[in-house]
Amino acid sequence: MPLGNTRQTIKDFQQSEGDLLKQMIRENGLGVLIALAIAIEAYFLGKMVPVIGGAVLGITFGILITSLFKLPANSRKGIKFTSKYILQLAVVLLGFDMNMASVIRVGQQSLLVILLTISAAFITALFVGRLLKVNKTLTTLVGVGTAICGGSAIAAASSAINADDQDISYSISTIFLFNVIAVFLFPFVGHLLNLSDTGFGMWAGTAINDTSSVVAASFSYSDAAGNFATVVKLTRSLMILPVTLALAFVTARENREQQHFNFVQIFPWFVLAFLVAAILNSTGWIPVTITGTLAQTGKFLIIMAMAAIGLNTSIQGFVKAGPRALILGAAVWFAVMVSSLIVQLLTRMW
Repeated sequence: MPLGNTRQTIKDFQQSEGDLLKQMIRENGLGVLIALAIAIEAYFLGKMVPVIGGAVLGITFGILITSLFKLPANSRKGIKFTSKYILQLAVVLLGFDMNMASVIRVGQQSLLVILLTISAAFITALFVGRLLKVNKTLTTLVGVGTAICGGSAIAAASSAINADDQDISYSISTIFLFNVIAVFLFPFVGHLLNLSDTGFGMWAGTAINDTSSVVAASFSYSDAAGNFATVVKLTRSLMILPVTLALAFVTARENREQQHFNFVQIFPWFVLAFLVAAILNSTGWIPVTITGTLAQTGKFLIIMAMAAIGLNTSIQGFVKAGPRALILGAAVWFAVMVSSLIVQLLTRMW
C-alpha cells in the first residue's frame, strides 16, 4: 500500500475514533456528571460517618434527588452507563486491594467456615425468597450480598445476571441495615459467648457483610480479632469470582433458548479482570502507592455507581418491596451468623 494511502487510513481511523468519543460524551456526559457530583458529596460524608459509608449515602442521595426533582431527559443514558459500566470498572479496580498470599494463609483456617456459611446463605435465600414471593433477581442479590461481601458482591453479581437498578437498590439498602446492626450487636454477643480473639475474628469475618463494618466491629473487640477478621473478610471477598461465574453460567443456561442469546456477551469478563488485578497486586511488581490509588479509585467509583443506581430507583416501588426484602435479608443474615458459630463449635469438638 502506498505511503500516502496508509497515512490517509490512519487519519480516517483517528477521525472516526474521535467522532465516537465525542458522541459518547454527548450522550452520556450529563448523567455521568450528575452521578459524579453526588458521589463526591457521599464520599466525604461517608468518611465522617464510616458506619454508614459512602456507597449507602450515594444510593440514598440518588433516590432522594430523583424523587424530589425531575432530571433532564438527556441525563438518563449517562446514568445507565454509570450504573453498569462504571460499576464493572470499579469491581476490577477493587482487585488491587487483595493480597493472595494472605488470603491463602488464612484461607486454610477459614475456608470451611466460609464455604458452609455461603451455602447456608444461598439455601436460606432460596427457601425464604420463594416463601415470601420475592422475585428471583432480588433474592439472588440479597443472598450474594449477605454471603460474600455486601455491596461489592452485589455489584459483581448484578452485572452477571443483568439485574435492574431497582433490585440492586433494594438489596444494597437491606444489606446496609444489617451492617449497622452488626457493628453494635457482634461485640456484645461475642463477650457474652466468651469468644477468643481468633473465634470472634472468624465470626465477624464470615458473618458481617461489608468490610468497613467487619473492621469496626472486630477492632472494637480487640486488635488481634480485628487483624484476623480483616484477612478472613478479604478471603471471603475472593469468593466473588466463582460465585459470579456460576451465576453467569446459570443465566446463560436459562437464556440458551433465546433467539439472539450470546454467551460471550453475558459472560462477566470484568470478574476475570478483577482476578488479574488481585494477582498483580500480590506479586509486588506494581508499587504500593499505585495499587493503593487504584483500589481507592475503585471504592470511589462504587459510590458513583451506587448514586446512579439510586437515580434510577422508584421510591414507590422501594416502599412496596421493602418489607419483604428486609425479612429476606434478616433470615439470610441470621442463617449466616448461626452457621458460622456452629461450624466453629463443631470444629473444636472434633
